[in-house]
Amino acid sequence: MRDFQSPGRSMVFAQNAMVATSHPLASKVAIDTLEAGGNAVDAAIAAGVLLGICEPQMTGIGGDCFALVKPAGTQDLVGLNASGRAPAALSAANLRGKGLDKMPTNTADAVTIPGAVDGFARLAEDWGRLGLARCLAPAIKYADEGVPVAPRVAYDWANLKHLLQGNARNDFLLSGKSLNVGQTFRLPKQAEALRKIAAEGRAGFYEGEVAQDMVASLQAMGGVHTLDDFANNAPDYVNPISGDYRGTELVELPPNGQGIAAILMANILAEFDVASLDPFGADRVHLMTEAARLAYDARDRFVANPAEAAAYQDHIMSRDTARQLAGLIDMSKAMDLPVSTHTEAVHKDTIYLCVVDKDRMAVSLIYSIFHGFGSGLASDKFSVLFHNRGAGFSLQEGHPNEAMGGKRPMHTIIPGMLRRNGKLLAPFGVMGGQYQSAGHAQFLTNLIDFNMDIQAAIDAPRSFPEGEKLKIERHFPEAVLAELVKRGHKIEAAQGPLGGAQAIMIDPETGMLSGASDPRKDGCALGY
Repeated sequence: MRDFQSPGRSMVFAQNAMVATSHPLASKVAIDTLEAGGNAVDAAIAAGVLLGICEPQMTGIGGDCFALVKPAGTQDLVGLNASGRAPAALSAANLRGKGLDKMPTNTADAVTIPGAVDGFARLAEDWGRLGLARCLAPAIKYADEGVPVAPRVAYDWANLKHLLQGNARNDFLLSGKSLNVGQTFRLPKQAEALRKIAAEGRAGFYEGEVAQDMVASLQAMGGVHTLDDFANNAPDYVNPISGDYRGTELVELPPNGQGIAAILMANILAEFDVASLDPFGADRVHLMTEAARLAYDARDRFVANPAEAAAYQDHIMSRDTARQLAGLIDMSKAMDLPVSTHTEAVHKDTIYLCVVDKDRMAVSLIYSIFHGFGSGLASDKFSVLFHNRGAGFSLQEGHPNEAMGGKRPMHTIIPGMLRRNGKLLAPFGVMGGQYQSAGHAQFLTNLIDFNMDIQAAIDAPRSFPEGEKLKIERHFPEAVLAELVKRGHKIEAAQGPLGGAQAIMIDPETGMLSGASDPRKDGCALGY
């Protein structure tokens, strides 16, 4: 039980259904959708698309999404990869010929085809009840009428406004300035795009007037995108992957996402007596840091487009690999940094949500434009803010993740689920770009090794190695920081919160639902 004299949140409990999102309006809309007869998929779509209006710096229809779904009446899990591919004409050789040695983040070259709308349309058709148009109605309403800017959103807006370029500055700034807490943000151009999607389904986005607007805008900004690239986009159902951690199964999606790195990190941690450590002490932080460095080095070497990554999947997930990597960890000192080809900074620009309905259908969904405000570029007529997922490619010749037309880049966003004895225990997710795999592992070990409830597991202070630095949130004791420095870590105070998270727990004995949402964001869990 938490200390009620200290700041904090209680878990939310409900018998029928539960939602947890990063914005209160999205949580309310998800509950409304369930009470109107929709299921967990309908509620997740309604909330997710609305978050593109509530948190435009984090997500939007110009981005990608991934989902894990547990249908009602079964314990089987369905995975959906709705990440877009590079335009057919993209060439790493051409980019190297321009003098580039890594992918840009703020040009049309970084824009892969947005896959999220295709994903929502597929989920609505195959698993929803209400239809896509009904699910999009709340987002259309709020895009027209506006939403009040929440505190975390305003904080991000002020820090990220410089990333917006050209037409995007007109639609996502107010008289050239970021929006403040309580001001109303409207996006009527995007409401028109959503109306076309509601009327025509995925064709309303990937064909016709909206697609023409996106292609013309990207080409004007130097992109090689074509109408065929958009028309040919499609999401894929995939088989989830999983690993056992002390009797609890961590379920992830396979590459091109980085969920496999979370499984590897958990496998490394399983070689240590984590439960004997102080959960907020130097030994635990040191161990999590070293395990993350090793798991992420493997990720950066091998995780890529599914076809290329498949050859390495069994090796990365094997217990023998984890055992050998664990043997490299010296608890008394920080290791020399592994050689890594990927040194992207931590990006916190993603939304994650989860829903469990009265029939115990469950959805774990993550939806993102990658960096803050994505590429900073928007289409002219419909103000579709483009993600910059192409920044996840490598320009190293011969690398499994080398940029190439038709390929999917390595992705950071990962929905998660936990199972025990073959039954769903919890849909959960951790936002925060590169941090997410480490965040999954920390959430898991907080639950299993330290017996925290899901809210406490989310609230716990975080750390994450970024390049040569070890980023540390506040609230770690000075003695812990001093000990980490003594072991060779280069400590740096995190400039902002490390990620965010949501989770829903299904009590295996009673079926009672408990929900939790990260105080690092504006959101909440709601149930009925």
